[in-house]
Amino acid sequence: MPALSSKALAGQVVSTLLNLAGRKPSLVVAYSGGVDSTALVDVLVRARRKFGSMRLVHVDHGLQAASADWSEHCANQARRWRVPIRCLHAKVASRRDESLEAAARDARYALFEQEMKPGEILVTAHHLDDQVETFFLQLFRGAGVTGLAAMAARRRFAGAWVVRPLLDVSRAELVAYAKVNKLTWIEDPTNQFTRYGRNFLRHEVLPTLRNRWVGFDSIIARTAGHMSEAMKLLDAMASTDLMAVADGAGLNVAALRRLTPARRRNVLRLFVARAGLELPSTAKMMEIAGSLLVARADAQPEISWHGARMRRRAGRLELEVVAEDALELVLETALKSWRWNDEREFLLNTGDRLELIGDRSGPIDLDKLPPTLELRARAGGESLRPAQNARTQSLKKLMQAARLTIEDRARLPLLFGEGPKGRLVAAGDRWIDASVAANVKSRRRARLVWRRGKKGTDLFSQRK
Repeated sequence: MPALSSKALAGQVVSTLLNLAGRKPSLVVAYSGGVDSTALVDVLVRARRKFGSMRLVHVDHGLQAASADWSEHCANQARRWRVPIRCLHAKVASRRDESLEAAARDARYALFEQEMKPGEILVTAHHLDDQVETFFLQLFRGAGVTGLAAMAARRRFAGAWVVRPLLDVSRAELVAYAKVNKLTWIEDPTNQFTRYGRNFLRHEVLPTLRNRWVGFDSIIARTAGHMSEAMKLLDAMASTDLMAVADGAGLNVAALRRLTPARRRNVLRLFVARAGLELPSTAKMMEIAGSLLVARADAQPEISWHGARMRRRAGRLELEVVAEDALELVLETALKSWRWNDEREFLLNTGDRLELIGDRSGPIDLDKLPPTLELRARAGGESLRPAQNARTQSLKKLMQAARLTIEDRARLPLLFGEGPKGRLVAAGDRWIDASVAANVKSRRRARLVWRRGKKGTDLFSQRK
């Protein structure tokens, strides 16, 4: 395939980007160091005058022995381009029912969300081949219209947008561009491991299909586009139906039963999604839309799935966020104080420990940290500012974006400044509020470490 000239590719990509993001956008570019994002950044650097600002964010997932070297490569490349870069470290923990790839993606986007400043948009290097692979992965999972719509060129993210200007550009075109312009990039060896579903498709399945059908990728992309249109129509119908069946914070059972089964499931999916919860399986959704609605009014039946419960209360459906029974932790509202200057380690009833460790590059400025910290149970509505230039975000939204397990949400220790009006300064060791964040002028720095242990008897107890 002939390489696109710098001018041709830049024109195509920049035109797409500006159509999606508007005039003079401020860009945060997700830069992995691979050939796709390397070609994208090079294109954008050549057209940087068309943007309000541009900076790069690289995420080290810590899953490869060479990941530190990759971060260094990305930092060096950014210096050559004369573009600011932030190299962030992700904590990747997958659930039993979640792949490591999905967990890494969730951790990565949680960091992107924390990093975004007001007015910025996130730009990623997803291309045509990624779109085709995503379509087939969703197909083999038995996904519906939403899954088969694959990736949107633009979607809401972090109060702004994530934009994918390369969805019409193939990986072969990007590789050719990178070679012609003598760019250097990272090759991730795991991309060759066909035990991963995406790699199996990429190396074993899709080449055969491309050889059989001319224009195969464009055909699949067009199908995904049709699915996207259908999804928008279904969402519009669900929004209309939701207004008709809403009953306060719940849903009216009689009104739901008047809908056809398909419309009923459609509105229930929107109802759950707007609550920020995972959708139930197809089988459980069939139960909710069927047997739960026809149960006796006094039976008070319920259906649970990961992190949620749908309850029938007389003529009303109610949705609740719950911890699984085996993981449920009862939290008290009493305050427990930690004078960290006297004791750098704090023990919780769960057997977990919080420890402040002196660290010259740590994220916490000890001179800004209140001398007495109060450990409190989560009451709802907590928020913090996870970076100096970030906006204040709700703890609930941060945990949802980070895909914390129900257990982690239940036992996440929250540290507040002293007094009833003390602000949230730390949520475990995952988020530190900007009010106590260290900078280049900080003299005493530390990091907070949350160590897991066995559950004990008292909710919070200070170590003697």
